[in-house]
Amino acid sequence: MSEIRHNWTKEEIIKIYNKPLMELLYEAATVHRLHHDPNVVQVSTLLSIKTGGCSEDCGYCPQAARYHTNIEGNDLMSVQQVKAQALRAKATGSSRVCMGAAWRNVKDGEEFNEVLEMVRTINKLDMEVCCTLGMITENQAKRLAEAGLYAYNHNLDSSEEYYKEVISTRGYQDRLDTIDNVRKTNVTVCSGGIIGMGENLEDRAGMLVALSTLNPQPESTPINALVAVEGTPLEDEKPVEIWDMIRMVAATRIVMPETQVRLSAGRTQMSKEGQAMCFFAGANSIFAGDKLLTTPNPDVNEDMKMFELLGLNTQKPFTKKVQPQTVEANDSQLEPLGEKPKWTRPEHTIERNEAAKEKAKTLK
Repeated sequence: MSEIRHNWTKEEIIKIYNKPLMELLYEAATVHRLHHDPNVVQVSTLLSIKTGGCSEDCGYCPQAARYHTNIEGNDLMSVQQVKAQALRAKATGSSRVCMGAAWRNVKDGEEFNEVLEMVRTINKLDMEVCCTLGMITENQAKRLAEAGLYAYNHNLDSSEEYYKEVISTRGYQDRLDTIDNVRKTNVTVCSGGIIGMGENLEDRAGMLVALSTLNPQPESTPINALVAVEGTPLEDEKPVEIWDMIRMVAATRIVMPETQVRLSAGRTQMSKEGQAMCFFAGANSIFAGDKLLTTPNPDVNEDMKMFELLGLNTQKPFTKKVQPQTVEANDSQLEPLGEKPKWTRPEHTIERNEAAKEKAKTLK
């Protein structure tokens, strides 16, 4: 039951997902206890260091420039602004800060140098640092690692088949290649996806196949429930049922025993009882703070009250892996290469994405 496997099939995962709920919960909770302390939850704070204006057409994302979503964009934050937010997060119980920038991919230059300085600054606060910046090359991953990055997030979003129904501006293989570039360093991988985008159970299982067959499996896997934002192509999707979240968390825990499974977007729609069942099923990480990039999230004080009610403790930083060493910019052995990788642009047509784009033109 505790074996780490990299050969799960869709059929096996669907069978797990569809087990009678009490059997599923029992199996997932048993696996969870073999690999983790069931009373400890890792708390991360997600910080949007550059918001809006993204050139991608991700159907779920309010930061895509082509949609009209009333999201207030901002340029890259300063290092001091980021440090102040990190200290605030640390004071409220977070052990990790995840910095997100609405970029298609990292480009060498002044802005990336600023991000590297943010990584150095937060690592010196004895907090884990995670970044989600889009696609990155091997050299860029090595520069982030040298600065002290703990984790890199790059979600697969869905199965490879359904991905094509959500995004047309980049390919699935680009995501896998980015994860592979991160794996060439000592940085851990954070990768998961979103449910509630109109996918079927086979797609959910397909996403877990893609994640679980990575070797090693991701150290962290966020399970997001779609937050349908007005103006995006997925604005009319119905909220995910809590039972679907519980089953998805449980299935993820069973096929990826050592991974930290994170309850991410969509928690504002979940009751405390629903979240408690997710924790029982194997979730042992959350995002805290009033926003997840641009969408609402429960207040951190409410989360701490919930933890107290459930007898949960927050995980200390660097519990799973030792703190990376920070190399100062002046001592760096790595140079920017000015790379211009040919990340793919499939550019097939997704009708609902095109409709949202045309609608935005009439509103702007």
